[in-house]
Amino acid sequence: MSSTPRVLVSLVAAIAVALSAPADAAGASKKAHAAPRAASSTGAKRSVSKAASRKAVHATRSRRSLPAIAIPVVDPGAVAHDAAAIAREFDGWLDEVDRSGGVAGLAAAVVKDDRVLLERGIGVADWSTGEPVTTETVFRLASLSKAFAAALTGLLVEEGRLHWDTKVADALPSFTLADVEDTQRLTVQDILSHRVGLPHNTYDRLLEQDEPYELLVDRLKDVPMACPVGACYGYQNIAFSMIGDVVFAATGDFYYHQVEKRIFHPLGMTGATYGRDALESSKSWARPHHHAGTGWASFVPSEAYYRVAPAAGVNASVRDIEQWLIAQMGGRPDVLSPALLETLHKPLVDTDRELRGSPWKRGRLKEAQYALGWRIYDYAGETLIFHAGAVQGYRAMIAFLPRYRFGAVMLWNCESGLPAGLMPMLFDRYLGLPEVNWAGIDRDDDATDVGSGGGSGGG
Repeated sequence: MSSTPRVLVSLVAAIAVALSAPADAAGASKKAHAAPRAASSTGAKRSVSKAASRKAVHATRSRRSLPAIAIPVVDPGAVAHDAAAIAREFDGWLDEVDRSGGVAGLAAAVVKDDRVLLERGIGVADWSTGEPVTTETVFRLASLSKAFAAALTGLLVEEGRLHWDTKVADALPSFTLADVEDTQRLTVQDILSHRVGLPHNTYDRLLEQDEPYELLVDRLKDVPMACPVGACYGYQNIAFSMIGDVVFAATGDFYYHQVEKRIFHPLGMTGATYGRDALESSKSWARPHHHAGTGWASFVPSEAYYRVAPAAGVNASVRDIEQWLIAQMGGRPDVLSPALLETLHKPLVDTDRELRGSPWKRGRLKEAQYALGWRIYDYAGETLIFHAGAVQGYRAMIAFLPRYRFGAVMLWNCESGLPAGLMPMLFDRYLGLPEVNWAGIDRDDDATDVGSGGGSGGG
């Protein structure tokens, strides 16, 4: 790379770091779960000290004084012709992550068209025993589970058992929201695209405190609406999981049975399951870990988000998710038809807050929207279909470029932000964009280092 482009890349990265400081500092104090911080059940406003207020004002002014980041645009002529070579480079980055000790364990795969270019595990499934992560080690997928709920619903729509505009109140007569008209308006499609109209992450905290899902759904009627149904985006886990109740009403069968029968089994996802008992019954499964001194310590998986299976209940290995990724990129029309995929990936609501997320998002995303169980990004001019997930002790990311049928998945068993930057590094290399070391890993080259990359919260 010539000296002039390197200076420009360094300038862009420096601006990204400066912009990320206030947001990342605030995010560091949050407990990451299956989605961003839950809405308070009491609605009480948090008091803020005068000193904190002055600091926030100063930070805001500082951000406004910085120039806007110039997001590059993909040149189709610069897109890699040898995807396998890009996968080999990604493999080298995994070596660096492994040597750094920055994760307890991680499994990753890179896929082009219907071919798996790379599948690999690094680190350990259980620090206490030293059991290694393999490509068949089962992880929790957290919010990557949402795409399975959307796909199952689509399959039932194709059969005529449901419709995207099926009213939730018709399927679940006891369901109510605070507003009667909104109750009658809410559709299946609204649930799957987070357009229920509730505040972000309503009642997630209570779910984490072991409140039963059924009770929390009943209490949605007590929550003031943030907007009319369909009018705004508000990420949900409780409300999203009502799709499981709708599926039961439509089929007379349990939600997870339907996913197993219609998705897991046809795609050959032999290690994919639902629930904590199934996770712990897997031949090899990744224990969740937290930092302990200079290493890691495993702990018992939390049960909370397993109670909302459509939102966060899937367990799977990276080998399983390779097949899911191939299907989502159009490689299994016998299971997921082209027409269904087009519907699942069609943007339905803007999610502008995503543009202010981690440094790589500020440096690459022009637009951010939500479809049905998937996030849709304009990544430097190219469509990127994406989702991230997080529950206590687990993280997951999946993304692909539909135009090029190139994608990747990463699953790891600790609350480290380090791997999150690898995904945009991979897509930058494939698309021929300026190199930025979004993950902050040690590398032999001198690509710009912007720190630890940062995750995507839970969703």
